[in-house]
Amino acid sequence: MISLVIWVFKFFNLLIFKLKKIMATITAADVNKLRTITGAGMMDCKKALVEAEGDFDLAIENLRKKGQKVAANRSDRESTEGAAIAVINADKTAGVAITLNCETDFVGKNESFVKLATDLANQALNYATKEELLASDFGGITVAEKLIEQTGVIGEKIEVGSFERLEGAFVGSYIHAGKIATLVALSANVAGADEAAKNVAMQAAAMNPIALNEAGVDAAIIEKEIEIAKEQLRAEGKPEAMLENISKGKIQRFYKDNTLVNQDFIKDSSMSVANYIKSVDANLTVTGFKRVALG
Repeated sequence: MISLVIWVFKFFNLLIFKLKKIMATITAADVNKLRTITGAGMMDCKKALVEAEGDFDLAIENLRKKGQKVAANRSDRESTEGAAIAVINADKTAGVAITLNCETDFVGKNESFVKLATDLANQALNYATKEELLASDFGGITVAEKLIEQTGVIGEKIEVGSFERLEGAFVGSYIHAGKIATLVALSANVAGADEAAKNVAMQAAAMNPIALNEAGVDAAIIEKEIEIAKEQLRAEGKPEAMLENISKGKIQRFYKDNTLVNQDFIKDSSMSVANYIKSVDANLTVTGFKRVALG
């Protein structure tokens, strides 16, 4: 029994000696290098390097495994906070809007989290779908793997939520408080197009239209709105013969309230968005928009 106690004592002394030796060889520069590569906290990086006996590749692998465990444990959590980002390519003919989602507003406002969201949005310019983005290379690993790694670093579920791409003759964007991001495409790159696209993108962020114009509204939605209008008119005692014509008027009001180009322009309610765009250039039109939002 005494010999076993002596053996255990010697074993732990040897282990402590070895750990101290490893820690002595791991410098602050090593820890900072690993932190730069992974984004993990200083203490997590130091611990990973000690456990890996100074092996950088093994330390990175261990941190990623930690991320996988955290991601598995938090897979059923809601991730409704985060950052909404919109970016435009250099010639302003294409843009991407994404949300990088997390669990809390505190993390969503973190500078490093917003930077990651912006980096991912810039990378997304090269891809047509979220799936392509997630499979793409991001510093030697895929974007999907990077998100798992960062889940371990931050301790919250992190995922790319919305992904929207828009192309056109001229594309502009607007981001509202990091929570909503919109893209707008115009028919031509004319004088004043930059400000016009931003203003209409702001409109889309504020008013959340369901479609660009009448043609973009699903027929099922219109049928439902007509039935609702008729029921309201019947309740008001209107004759059945009048319902069709009156309900058509209500549908026109629906288009005005819910389609982007027909909405009252938020900066000047005396004109529609379509008329505002024509005030910039008589031949200019809005050809498309995309909107992403958290929550």
